[in-house]
Amino acid sequence: MTNSDLRLEAAKRWLQSLPLARAETLAPASADASFRRYFRIQYGENDATAILMDSPPDREPLEPFLRVQSLLLEAGVRAPNTLAEQAQDGFLLLEDFGQTTLLQALENTGFSLEAAAPFYQAAQKALVELQVWSLGPGQKAMNPLPAYDAQRLLDEMQLFPAWYLERHLKLSLSDAEKAMLERTEALLVERALAQPAVLVHRDYHSRNLMVDAHRPSGPPGILDFQDAVVGPISYDLVSLLRDAYVQWPEATQMDWAIRYWQDARAAGLPLPEDFADFYRDFEYMGLQRHLKVLGIFARLSIRDGKHGYLKDIPKVLKDAQGVASRYLELAPLAALLRRAEGTVAQAVYSF
Repeated sequence: MTNSDLRLEAAKRWLQSLPLARAETLAPASADASFRRYFRIQYGENDATAILMDSPPDREPLEPFLRVQSLLLEAGVRAPNTLAEQAQDGFLLLEDFGQTTLLQALENTGFSLEAAAPFYQAAQKALVELQVWSLGPGQKAMNPLPAYDAQRLLDEMQLFPAWYLERHLKLSLSDAEKAMLERTEALLVERALAQPAVLVHRDYHSRNLMVDAHRPSGPPGILDFQDAVVGPISYDLVSLLRDAYVQWPEATQMDWAIRYWQDARAAGLPLPEDFADFYRDFEYMGLQRHLKVLGIFARLSIRDGKHGYLKDIPKVLKDAQGVASRYLELAPLAALLRRAEGTVAQAVYSF
């Protein structure tokens, strides 16, 4: 019997001890890029359901999840409440936000801009509420969270040459290219750390936001938040609008970014008075994230055998190229990204 099966049997035994849980209804709900697994189970009356989170303590300790969960609930946004827990074994029974992610809702509407707008406005409203709390009553409460500091930002970007360029694409970088990447990374870190610091979810995107198709303007349910940090205020907006899984026209991204900037300033958040300055911060922050994601998706395939993420690389590469090509100081990076794209094309069209 595999370790996964042993854990599942242990989870069932625990669930059988809970009067409201029907352990025999346990069924897979979803998985993510980590070692966590999720199952749906009937719990309570009237066919109500709950989510079992299986988080192996030696791989994914529950403490970070529980810590951030309490902060999000304190901030007043929709994080799942805990219904029961067996924390020492890595089991939580959580409130079920349903089966419709923002991504699924968008797919169901054919990625209609008109249908998407209320969902994004609601997600941005929740983000503003969280950030206002971060800079007000939540400041002291966030102290235990790690800082999105220079070293963390650099470590993330260095996944790009190590895993995406060298191991995935088999590109050898010249000394000049390596030096250019170091300069670019330093620039992106400088711009990121100059921003106000708030609670950053780090993956505030369409696969981690649960929505109600009948109430698109309702607050989204927020999931997968255990890796939250204290860091740049534009980061989660980038995650949302330049999602690795959804492509919106640049004009739409800018319209929604303007709406966020207006609402955030009206709520008292310390954003630049000129939207152009904020948008530049947004773009540079996005580039840092795109480079990280390219490295992570390649690593998930090479190291972990999770090859499904490879299909999302072209969209992320396009986003990175878009930013690098718009700013003179990023032109050398744009050239390297074009070389990477050429390598991809050559691999695709070689017979």
